[in-house]
Amino acid sequence: MIYVVEDDGAIRNLLTYALTEKGYEVKSFENGLAIVDEIRENPCELLLLDLMLPGKDGVSILKELRKFSDIPVIILTAKNDEFDKVTGLESGADDYITKPFSILELLSRVKAILRRVNKVDEDHLTYKNISLNIKERTVKVDGKNLDLTFKEFEMLYLFMNNIGNVITRENFLTKIWGYDYQGETRTVDVHIASLRSKLQDSGSYISTVRNLGYKFGEI
Repeated sequence: MIYVVEDDGAIRNLLTYALTEKGYEVKSFENGLAIVDEIRENPCELLLLDLMLPGKDGVSILKELRKFSDIPVIILTAKNDEFDKVTGLESGADDYITKPFSILELLSRVKAILRRVNKVDEDHLTYKNISLNIKERTVKVDGKNLDLTFKEFEMLYLFMNNIGNVITRENFLTKIWGYDYQGETRTVDVHIASLRSKLQDSGSYISTVRNLGYKFGEI
C-alpha cells in the first residue's frame, strides 16, 4: 500500500492513477491532518508526501512520523532550494523530488525504494497488526508473541505471501503437507480453524471461499 498526501487535486489524481496502473494499491489524502494516525493504525509500504500542505506541513508530519515509524518517504514539493532539500532529508525523508516532475522518473524511484526495502526486510512480513519473521519463525499480533505450530506458521506464511488471492485446500496440502500426502482436505479446515482462533480478532482476515479454499486479507 502506498499513501499519497497531496493537496493539489490534479497531481493527486495523476499520482493515484499512475501508481494504480503499475499495480500498486494507493490511498490518497488531500491534507496531512490525519496521516500520522492513519499510519499508526494501518502502516503503508511507502509515503509520497507534499511539503506545503494545509493544516500541517510536510516536515512537521515527517518529524512526527519518525518518532515511531521508519517507513520510506519520498517528498514531492515545488520547493527546490538546496536548504529545503537538506531540511527534508535531515528530517527523515528517503528521497526528494521537485515539481514539476516526470511520472516515469517518480515511478522509477518508487520501484527502487520498494525494491531496496523489500530486499533488506525479505525475512520479515507484515500485514496490518500481524508481523511474521521467517528466519526466527516468530509471529506477533499487536506486538505480542503468538504460539503457532509448525504447520500453522507455514499456513500464515503462505497467506501473507498471497494477500487477496484464493488458496485452495489442495494448494495447502501440496505446499505444506507435501505432494504425496494421502490424507483428506478436512485436515486443512481443522488447522485453519485453529489458526483463526489463535489470531483472535485478526482471525477475521482469513475468509472462506466456498467450494474453493481460503483467502487472506481485509474484506
